[in-house]
Amino acid sequence: MGVGHDLGEQLNRWLAADPAGLSQSRALTNRLMDALGANDGLRGPIRDLASQPLLLQVLHSRGAEQQSALASLTAQLRATYAPAVLQELLDLLHSATGQRPAPDQASADRPAAAPATLPEPSPPPPTGVAQQPIRQRLQLERFGPGFALSAAGALVFAWVGAELDRALFEGWGWSGGVVLVVVLALLQALSLGPLKRLKRQWPLTSAEAEQPRQAWQWLSQAWIHANGLEAILNLIVLLILLGASPLQLGSVVLRYCLTALACLGLAALCAARWHITRRWSGASGAISALIALAAGLSLLHWRVFRFSSAGLEIPAWVLLLVYGALQLGWQLPRQNPDERSSALQRVLSSSWGWGLLLGLTWAVITRIRELL
Repeated sequence: MGVGHDLGEQLNRWLAADPAGLSQSRALTNRLMDALGANDGLRGPIRDLASQPLLLQVLHSRGAEQQSALASLTAQLRATYAPAVLQELLDLLHSATGQRPAPDQASADRPAAAPATLPEPSPPPPTGVAQQPIRQRLQLERFGPGFALSAAGALVFAWVGAELDRALFEGWGWSGGVVLVVVLALLQALSLGPLKRLKRQWPLTSAEAEQPRQAWQWLSQAWIHANGLEAILNLIVLLILLGASPLQLGSVVLRYCLTALACLGLAALCAARWHITRRWSGASGAISALIALAAGLSLLHWRVFRFSSAGLEIPAWVLLLVYGALQLGWQLPRQNPDERSSALQRVLSSSWGWGLLLGLTWAVITRIRELL
């Protein structure tokens, strides 16, 4: 039995013990989120299901009214979620109510219609070809709120950074890169103590990426790390890369946010295309892009590009190999054991993978511009 079945049985016990305590969507959401625990792959869909008024009607009604509400809710879920997530949600409803959701009418009608279409082999291929652009367009539309909010937030953060730099950090002699590292380290430290919810709520999961109400996580995911070891590594590498940067804080923040957004957007599209469960957080995309840019320019100019930090001269290719090896160890394992995906697909569903590709691409573009 899966997570949905277990949550449904738990919900059924709650209803038997205290039905009045689950008469509001907020109380129901809080209970289910606590029971779900660390399963981030279903956090978004479960939260969305718990906020549906139809769910309350299903749980607190009986007979024909319950069956009608269950049918309507099931139809909404079928139109929204991928088969793997949908099955978990339907299992939850079945375990909680004892009512089996009605089968998909389109699936039920398909065998009856099959004999009529067998003599005409041409319709299936055009249908598949036509559905793929439609599916991709729908994914882009669902990602639209997150893209827009994150891009707008990058501009706002850049303006705030420029004002703080002018009023405070320039007088202290701090570079924009050092300030960025300090802010990231402070947020990470707060997530370990008084603001533990940051580490749970700020990262973005593949299930939440398409939900308009979670669009703010497209912006927040770049400012927190779900993995503590990755946080330490990224802060050290960022300090090496940007510690001596002459850029002002506003420019550093703008480039950081937009690079993180570009890597996240491409990774989210790949994860949706291949139905891969992912949780994105931290600075890996921006860091990978910077390292790949430096390593690519080193190769194209045929000279070693080095980063200076604490008296050390670190070649870009060393950072590329070390950081890439560590990231592969985090990105290659499946976050959902039930999914079927290749290693390349999982790499392309990560911010780190796209940071690497975008950095190398920008190095080639830069070299071409220099030669023209």
